[in-house]
Amino acid sequence: MNYDVTALGELLIDFTPSGINDQGMNLFARNPGGAPANVLAMNNRLGGKTAFIGKVGKDAFGAFLQRTLQESGVDTGGLVFDAEVPTTLAFVLLDEKGDRSFSFYRNPGADLMLTAAETNRELIAAAGIFHFGAVSLTGEPCRSAVYAAAEYAKSLGKIISYDPNYRPLLWKSEAEAKAEMAKPLVLADILKVSEEEMALLTGETGPEKGAALLAKEGPAIVLVSLGAKGAFCFCADGLARVSAYDVKTIDTTGAGDAFFGAVHYRLRGKTKEQVRSISKEELADIVDFANAAGSLTTTKKGAIPAMPDMAAIEQCRKSTGSPAKISML
Repeated sequence: MNYDVTALGELLIDFTPSGINDQGMNLFARNPGGAPANVLAMNNRLGGKTAFIGKVGKDAFGAFLQRTLQESGVDTGGLVFDAEVPTTLAFVLLDEKGDRSFSFYRNPGADLMLTAAETNRELIAAAGIFHFGAVSLTGEPCRSAVYAAAEYAKSLGKIISYDPNYRPLLWKSEAEAKAEMAKPLVLADILKVSEEEMALLTGETGPEKGAALLAKEGPAIVLVSLGAKGAFCFCADGLARVSAYDVKTIDTTGAGDAFFGAVHYRLRGKTKEQVRSISKEELADIVDFANAAGSLTTTKKGAIPAMPDMAAIEQCRKSTGSPAKISML
């Protein structure tokens, strides 16, 4: 395989808080964003090889995003430029704990304009894992492009990775979001959800029951991110809860994506059968590694610029001040 992961989805600008000017007005910094792109950037930061499929506007923001991915080592041969619809923008607001909320300028945005005909299938065929998220399912023609690409990847026997990535403002209703976000579960081998997303999709608030219900739909690996509490992981061999690392959080933007990118990196080179039969001990170790990646990402502002390298992750894992705890269930 030429690529460890090929991802299809949104690539956009995150405007994140960056202080106050002389007039007391909030300043916002331009940062590259979009969950699938963030996931790939984390993988590349660790030494992986990835490719991106998506659409941006033929504007300064789109050019900046292409350049950012290229500088991160991500292959942008699947990036398409729209001459009529501008690059999607999101403004990120942070509370006192560093947790974020979003305001989107995307009605429409270029990321939603990707068509099935514009999807670079060669990049899917050349990858071990095909990854996508639910933000690209919020409208057409991108929704159809995602399903066509995922079905193609499945027909080739690729490992399929899915992130529901719930953004309430992008859906007409919670009921629509739940229905559309649930449809890809049957395609997925690897699934990552937040506690909120798990509850929305299953009605369960406990990760043990929620993950088991999600796994019944098809995924062999279910990962439930628990924020500052760490993560819960489920596979056919068993369950485990893995604590987060104690760091000084500034901005949680991109932490979940860094977590998932680190998981992908640790699964690189595995066959679909090996992923579907992974032991709970190996999965828990992978999640511990990913927790360190996600935790460290919260110590800086932005997503891609804040992601740690391998040395930083290993140092974090070895630190006596922040040991992780793994509980086999």
